[in-house]
Amino acid sequence: MTHRRDETIIGYKVYADSLADLAVDVVSGFRDRGERRRWLACINPHSYSVARSNGQFRTALRSADWLIPDGSGIVLASRLLGGRIQERVTGPDLFRAVSAEANRRGPFSVLFVGSTPTTLATIAHRYAQDYPNVGPVATHSPPFRPIFSEADIEVIRALVNRQAPDLLWLGLTAPKQELLLQAMHDSTQFGFAAAIGAAFDFYAGNIRRSPRFFRDNHLEWLPRLLQEPTRLWRRTFISAPVFLWDLARHGRAERPHSGGLT
Repeated sequence: MTHRRDETIIGYKVYADSLADLAVDVVSGFRDRGERRRWLACINPHSYSVARSNGQFRTALRSADWLIPDGSGIVLASRLLGGRIQERVTGPDLFRAVSAEANRRGPFSVLFVGSTPTTLATIAHRYAQDYPNVGPVATHSPPFRPIFSEADIEVIRALVNRQAPDLLWLGLTAPKQELLLQAMHDSTQFGFAAAIGAAFDFYAGNIRRSPRFFRDNHLEWLPRLLQEPTRLWRRTFISAPVFLWDLARHGRAERPHSGGLT
């Protein structure tokens, strides 16, 4: 594993280098260094708030090889703590950057797990066009449940082991996708896996990303809140204040650890 910079933000070690460096590190890991079963999760104020009362989710986030700053609140926290995180690294951006680097250095095998068969068919078709040097591409649509049963996990585990993909993309909801990866980690064969949630719907065109102006000014949440108020209101009006409150209470204690090399 290459040296990189992480920052500790309210008890979580968050990736602090560029998206471009991350994409190169991911692909070089299994291409050049033979590293397997490395995985990535996203952290934002909402996932922090959920993990605050969910010990299994908290453990899963802390066990990820990369925890990327997917949220303007994380960038703000870094700045307040004197850190060096300059920009969000979102699931959709990570997905495109790693796929582009894999396309440059392919071929690599890919497995998409999550969403509906219709969405997965759209993704597979578009992926073959956008990244022709990456493949073969396989997909799996697991049953829609709030929590996977042991039988569900075993089916996915067996599929991953049959495919042994270089890239494993999970487009499930948090914390289900992170808990699944943690449960399978030591008994499955893959190169790199990422829990990227709604990135599947963005890539398939089911959900439109906020315009560039909002993304560049840390306001991507606003158009999405207006589009999906029932689903997203809790993130804005409960999770974000909880995160900021904990940052104010505990953040100063982490200032000396900010920017350390790993």
